[in-house]
Parts: sequence; structure tokens; C-alpha cells
Amino acid sequence: MVGELITAGEPMGLFIAQDKGPLKNVKHFTSRIAGADLNVAIGVARLNHTVKFISQIGKDTFGEQIKELLQNEKVNVGDLQISANWKTGFMLKSLADNGRPETDYYRKGSAASHIDSKKIAFMDFTSAKILHLGGILVGLSDEGYQATLKLIELARKHDVQITFDPNLRPTIWNSEGPMIKRTNEIANLCDVVLPNIKEGRILTGKTAVEEIANYYLEDPKSHVQQVIVNLVDDGAYSKHRQLSGNYRTERVGAIKVSKIVDRVGAGDGFVAGVLSAKLENLSDRDCLRRGSAVGAIQMENLGDNEGLPNLNELNEFMSKVTIG
Repeated sequence: MVGELITAGEPMGLFIAQDKGPLKNVKHFTSRIAGADLNVAIGVARLNHTVKFISQIGKDTFGEQIKELLQNEKVNVGDLQISANWKTGFMLKSLADNGRPETDYYRKGSAASHIDSKKIAFMDFTSAKILHLGGILVGLSDEGYQATLKLIELARKHDVQITFDPNLRPTIWNSEGPMIKRTNEIANLCDVVLPNIKEGRILTGKTAVEEIANYYLEDPKSHVQQVIVNLVDDGAYSKHRQLSGNYRTERVGAIKVSKIVDRVGAGDGFVAGVLSAKLENLSDRDCLRRGSAVGAIQMENLGDNEGLPNLNELNEFMSKVTIG
């Protein structure tokens, strides 16, 4: 494939409840691995693309499991920092019939929140086509924020397209105001912004999807050239500035999922599908179609990344469903 994806974020240990009910009542859990940007890395790698994952893990059991998982998925971990001083974060997730599980995070002071931006300055971007960033690393700590800015600087230096998923996590911020301000600061430094509809409304104060897109596209200080909005149960939308200065919009309908097992990770699947399509220079419409398909497949599976398809599985699924 042409070019590689570089992404950065916080990988985490994950305990999924084996019994239904509130987390406080659960006695038995299954151990997995999670993390929004890790999910994206795995999703894109399974679709036959070269992926590099940047983060910091602890020198601990979760860290070993994360590194092993990424290596097994053929994700490049050459720039994965390992800390003997800070532990890898983890989370708990309940089982829920409606696909919306209860979650509980243990990430304050995690290894990822202490990532060293000085080491990032020496990373190789020469073969990169897309740098994908998320809002979690930005909100975890000042170190995560500085690391994000350094990655953007490197991407600009090497003429690499920058994509950004806000991935709003209010629990890691002191209040909503700073969350919105800093997330939008980073969004406006990127080329493509990929919020879901709820995030878009929080970040822009707008309700209609086109108004959300215009908030970024019409800001004269913004670098944003395209806004892709995951409309969740209503499909997906894109508005893209063309070289002529005009805009091209696309919208696809939602895929009906026969049984929703777990919505957590579906948004990351959507992003992985979109990014893989961009790496293949597919049209905006095909980006939305593929993103919707990968997200739908993930919703039918338990765990944050186990259901992410390989290329054959994706093609088979898309041949059987109607997408907008």
C-alpha cells in the first residue's frame, strides 16, 4: 500500500465483566486490551496497511500484553516508549443488553500521560502518508498535549496529512470549558476532523451537521480541509473543501445491525475504515461507506477491537449490506 499511517494515543488494559449488572456487583472479568487510537491502529493494519503506533507503556503486565498484541497485529512498535516509573492505565467495562456498557477508568498518572515529546522529535516520518491523532492524549496531561504539538510539527515538516478524532472524555478534564477550548485548538491545526455528532455539537455549539462542519471549515485561522461526522444511527456525513475553493458534500445512511453487542469501539472502527480508504485514495463517499461498515461489524462483537475485520471479511460484509 502507498504510505503508512502513524497514530498516537493511550493504550490500556481492559477488564470486561463476565456477568451482567452494575460493575460494583461483578465478581468475574475477562482481560483484554483497549484504547481508542490503539483500536484504530489495529483496524487499519488488519486492512493490509503499514501502521506505526506511538505511545508510552509501563514496564508491567499490561504493557507487555499491549506490545505483544500490536506486534501480532503487525503494527510497528519501534517508537513505543517503555517506562519503569509509571504504570499502564486500565479500565473496567460491564456487560449490557443495550450495547452501552458502564465503564470505569484508572488512568491518572499513567505511563502514556508521561510520554516524552523530546523522543518524538527524532522519529522517522519519511514514509508517512497520514498522522492520526485523538483528543485523549491531549487531555491526559501537559506532556500529552506537548507530544501532540510535536507530532503535528513533524507532520507539517514532512507534508503529511493530519487527521483528528476529538474522542471527548470529560472525566480526564477539569471541566467542559478547557476540554472544548483545547480540543478545538488541536482540531484547527489538523486537515481532517472526525467527530461523532454528539461531540460535534458539544465542541461547536451547533446542532445541524453542516453547521458543525462549517464551524471548522469557515474559520480563516483553521487548517481544516474536511470534516467527517459519524452520525451513529443515522449514517455518516462529509464536507470537503476542493482545490477550486468550492465544497463537496457526501452523506450515507446507516447500516442496520442485526444484534448490537457492544457499541464501545464502533467509533474507532468507523475511523479505521475511513483512514484505510484515505490511504488507498478512495472517494469521500467510499470513505464513509467503508467507515460505516467497519463500525457496524465492530458493534456485533464484544471487546474494543476483537471484531475489527480483515479485508476479506470487510468485502464480504459490504457485499451483503446496503449502505446509503
